Amino acid sequence: MAIAYPEFRNTRCTRFRFRYSECRRCLDACPHEAIVLADDGARLDEARCRNCGLCIPACHTGAWASASFKPIDLLRQAIKQPSFSVACAPSGLAADAIIPCLGALSAAFVAYLGKRRIPLTLLGSGHCSQCEHGAKGASQLAACLDAAARLREAAQEPDKEWLEPQLSDAAPRVGQTAARPTPTARRQLFRRLLGRGVEAIAAPQSAAPPPAPDKAIRAGAYAGTEERELLQIVCERKDGQPTLIEWHEALPLMQLTLKPGCTNCEACFRACPTGALQIVENPGEWSLAVQVDRCVACEVCLEVCQPRVLDAEARFDARPEQPPRVLHSLVKQRCARCERFFVSATPQEHCPICADDEDAFAQIFG
Repeated sequence: MAIAYPEFRNTRCTRFRFRYSECRRCLDACPHEAIVLADDGARLDEARCRNCGLCIPACHTGAWASASFKPIDLLRQAIKQPSFSVACAPSGLAADAIIPCLGALSAAFVAYLGKRRIPLTLLGSGHCSQCEHGAKGASQLAACLDAAARLREAAQEPDKEWLEPQLSDAAPRVGQTAARPTPTARRQLFRRLLGRGVEAIAAPQSAAPPPAPDKAIRAGAYAGTEERELLQIVCERKDGQPTLIEWHEALPLMQLTLKPGCTNCEACFRACPTGALQIVENPGEWSLAVQVDRCVACEVCLEVCQPRVLDAEARFDARPEQPPRVLHSLVKQRCARCERFFVSATPQEHCPICADDEDAFAQIFG
């Protein structure tokens, strides 16, 4: 299957927004070492690229996209049919849709069809050991299926059972519906695909990045993603119960918390590529808030926070249309010299600008 080379949109990339970001999701997903990272984003080595499409769902901010592989178009095709089958191109199997690699599917795609009760058959997973996309494709597919299963467990209502996808290496018969494996059988299937436990896939990787100056943050327009919008539908419940889900690397979902020690530097707000972090001001108060619906779990805010007080909850409510959550709030103070309003964690007589002027004057004139 020939598709256009993936296009890189740098302003969506966390490495562009924060010069010292250590994000490497796209590089880790690429089986062919075709992605080169830099402090202003990434670039594609077309001589190495094999059009597997694995970089597209790996990036939570949507920095990678392809003109000829659009998961949202597959979804539009699927919802018009009573059942839907997808095959990977290297397997040579026939299906309703042929994609470069099954690992290029997202958990939101699989979960949405399950919620709509559209039987989904994925063809070609048995070909992974002979495929040039190899273990990376199988690993990403296993993570996708595990994340979709967690979405089902969190958002499924008692009277509305979701369908689970069926993996097969033979084309389904006409009118055949997708089987619903038990949770135990499903996890054994994931282990067969990946060769190791599902728990290892979902384990968060923690590495404390070094502090960075403000100049390392680049401005850019806010941009959401189609997958995050799709998850709004997937995570919605009509029974009013919370959609409690655990953090998962394959899901662009996260809930932030803030420990004591915030310096009000606003670096997290300026680095956020989706506008999930917001500064809310009125004449008497300054607040840092997070809009959960816009967060895609890119984690750049955790990297840019120099006092390391931002963190992510291990389990949280992913229901859509929640009001912004205030993480930090301070009463504004007024400078005795310039009468500017400013915020500080402790009472101060002068604003930072006037205090800097005094320090500079003292250094020059003693």
